[in-house]
Amino acid sequence: MTGPEDAAPAATPRERSEIRRALLDVLARGRGTVLLTGEVGSGKSRLVREVATSHPDRAVLEATAVDWEQDCPYGVIAQLLGVPVDDLADDDPFTAARRLVEIIGERPTVLVVDDVHWVDMASFRALSTLARHHRGTPVVTLLAATPGAGRSALADLLRRAADVSPALGPLTAHEIEELCHDRGRPLPPWLVQRLRRHTEGNPRHVLALLDEVDGWDVPDLRLPAPREVAVRVQERVAGLGDEARTLVETVACFAEPASLDEIARTADLDDVLEPLSEAAHAGLVTRFGGRSLPVVGPSDPMVRAAVLDLVGPHRAAGIRRRAAEVVAEPHRAMALLAAATPGQDVELADRLTELANRKAGDGAWSDAAHALLEASRLTDRHDHRELLLIRAVDALIGAGAVFEAEALIPAIENLLDTAIRNSVLGYLAILLGRTAQAERALTRAWELCDPADDPDTAAWICQRRVLHALCCGDGAVLVAWADRATALVGADHPAAVEALAMRGLGTAASGRPDEALGEYRDLAIRVRRGPQVQRITMGHGWLHLVVGSLDEARAELESAIPTTTLGGSSRISLWASGWLARAHFLAGDWDLALRAVADGLRRAESSGIAIVTPLLGWTAAQIHSLRGDPERAERVLRDTNAGAEDYEIMAVPRRLARASLAEARSDYAAVVRALAPLTGLGEDSTVVQPGWWPWRDVYVNALVLEGHVDDAEAFLTEHEARASAQRNGAECARLAWARGRLHAARGELDAAREAFESSIAALDTMSLRWDRARAHFAYGGSLRRLGRRRDADTVLSTAREMFLALGATSYVARCDRELRAGGVHQSRGDRGAHDLTAQEAAVVRLVSTGMSNKDVASELQVSPKTVQYHLTRIYTKVGVRSRTELARLHHDEEE
Repeated sequence: MTGPEDAAPAATPRERSEIRRALLDVLARGRGTVLLTGEVGSGKSRLVREVATSHPDRAVLEATAVDWEQDCPYGVIAQLLGVPVDDLADDDPFTAARRLVEIIGERPTVLVVDDVHWVDMASFRALSTLARHHRGTPVVTLLAATPGAGRSALADLLRRAADVSPALGPLTAHEIEELCHDRGRPLPPWLVQRLRRHTEGNPRHVLALLDEVDGWDVPDLRLPAPREVAVRVQERVAGLGDEARTLVETVACFAEPASLDEIARTADLDDVLEPLSEAAHAGLVTRFGGRSLPVVGPSDPMVRAAVLDLVGPHRAAGIRRRAAEVVAEPHRAMALLAAATPGQDVELADRLTELANRKAGDGAWSDAAHALLEASRLTDRHDHRELLLIRAVDALIGAGAVFEAEALIPAIENLLDTAIRNSVLGYLAILLGRTAQAERALTRAWELCDPADDPDTAAWICQRRVLHALCCGDGAVLVAWADRATALVGADHPAAVEALAMRGLGTAASGRPDEALGEYRDLAIRVRRGPQVQRITMGHGWLHLVVGSLDEARAELESAIPTTTLGGSSRISLWASGWLARAHFLAGDWDLALRAVADGLRRAESSGIAIVTPLLGWTAAQIHSLRGDPERAERVLRDTNAGAEDYEIMAVPRRLARASLAEARSDYAAVVRALAPLTGLGEDSTVVQPGWWPWRDVYVNALVLEGHVDDAEAFLTEHEARASAQRNGAECARLAWARGRLHAARGELDAAREAFESSIAALDTMSLRWDRARAHFAYGGSLRRLGRRRDADTVLSTAREMFLALGATSYVARCDRELRAGGVHQSRGDRGAHDLTAQEAAVVRLVSTGMSNKDVASELQVSPKTVQYHLTRIYTKVGVRSRTELARLHHDEEE
């Protein structure tokens, strides 16, 4: 008997590398129970069978549970045994389990039960008895289930019975792109995203649509439901009562989830709850939101498409016209009217244009974009249609809907070479991280623009120039373009407000952080309402992070993320997520940081915005590296740094991430290589400004440990002066411990103590837990090398506790090595003539892992000559002649 997912594709590469490994681990152990869950069509059945048959030496017994056999005792066990169900009529679970044991015998066996959510309870009890009372039996049980199906009590029992419970999630956009390519249907990114949203990433539905739909190159292609889904929806709708069917049709005709009152009034239902319950039970509608403001929508986009096909365009238009009279919000009413209008309607187009202007003035770019798109379709004036289309794309970019904007780019690239057209193309290039393309388009836009004749377009070009300068890290240029925008149209114009929301960052990047904070305070007082508050809040939070006010930064950045609260843009939310992750990281809340990264990466994937992904990847990679998972850190960097990186906002995080990974493995030469290019950037770059990018202390530390003391001195002196002049406390504290490291390298104990202790005292007043731990670690290591072993032991023990609290396991291990090398708790009198010193023991441990002398020297922060000296003494003491013999001896002793 075969399961319902035989035609489903195999799991994706990501899932194969993680879930398949988990399944194979259980097989390697020879016994255990795995519960693999995933939606229908996710490929779980095929994956389980692939794994079960991957070892030819194992016997495989298969069964599939079905819903109508839930009350048939031992229906699944009978399938596994290959006997009629009647043969088990008198068995109890213990007897049925023994039957399985007898069949299995001594041969390793895999039991596969598909759709186990429908398993009869007698079979479940027998399988549970087999696992608990026959532990010596060489059997692995692989179960596949659909979440939410079957009895809820059984679902809980299945989870508790399983040793491992992996879940197959939906396909990501990248995975769908690979799937499309493998099927010979390569699709552009924007269409891949539409396909992902429409199918909710279900592999079976993706493949079905790739086979069933033609004309994928149409920009406004309407995706239908896969035939399988359409048939199922048709059957369920046919089984509804009249009122429930009317409710389902009405819900599908709304563009987004609607309130119960709106649905009831549109459908003319006196009692909406009973038909709602019937439709929800059939899986055709679902409720969203909280108890106070619930809304109802189709179960998923494919159900909506299938229902609309049943309704037909004529009836759908009538429902939408009635709905337009019911809804209160003008933009929703006009969107419904536009959807109900198949041809041109000049009056409605003009009304939509007026609405878009109001929404754009408030910064509500998503509403403005969709109004402009409909207006461009409905107008009968060709030149006006082109302008509306360009403005719609511009608004989509402003809302952060880059994929939707990209779908329309071919249409506007063929239009006349105008200022607004080039402004839009430049704006899109910024968010895609394409510096040169953005520069060309914005330069051309300014050349074609006449500010005196069209100040509005000129102001928007200025605003894009501001964003471009911010991403380039050029504060002076940013301020100049922001001031030009304000001079052209006044400070209350939307373009000016957006430019002013970034101007404070430019002021700070020009070396005037106190003045920048004042600008944001004044702007926040002047702009108190509307989506543009989100821009100001995000900028203010970013600036607080720069000046070291971590608590204020976290509060503001958190409030700048939700677009529902402020009505803002996904683009701004993405920036806020990136900087919030950094703030959480510095504060030591690494789980929160990873959560902010995950939220940001989801937004980036769904929107197509690439400019911020390296910032997000930096934080995630650094945390994974510090937690002792360098492979995952490297994978994050690969996934978040594709494409061009010539914007400073993209290139710098990647370099800092590389430096962080190198530092975690004590490769200080690699740290210097990663960060040295940053020293060549000019005074106008944010890279040289205190607080913008935390790299100077890392660079000085690496220079000192690599022996470049004079270079470290010159670099440090310059940046200490700048940090002091700008009164950036966090930066001064970081540079102070780097100064301590420099003094220690010169043997200046008193000066080193003073520098380290001033740094730690300053950091103790801040929320910078990561920096505080780093300062203690550097201090303790320096004291040990200066011969102050007891003092070093105290400081390093403190550092170890701090790193342990953070979860920085790689640094906990380094602290342990430093403490052992110090040997404070190992009395010399207790050692025999041939015993190893603490430092020698540390060398043995590191050499035995395959490290070279240079790597060991870097880890222990001594010279390679010192390592060789220790090795010579070690060979004599332990009676070996080579590194290979030493490693073998060390491993034998450990065992």
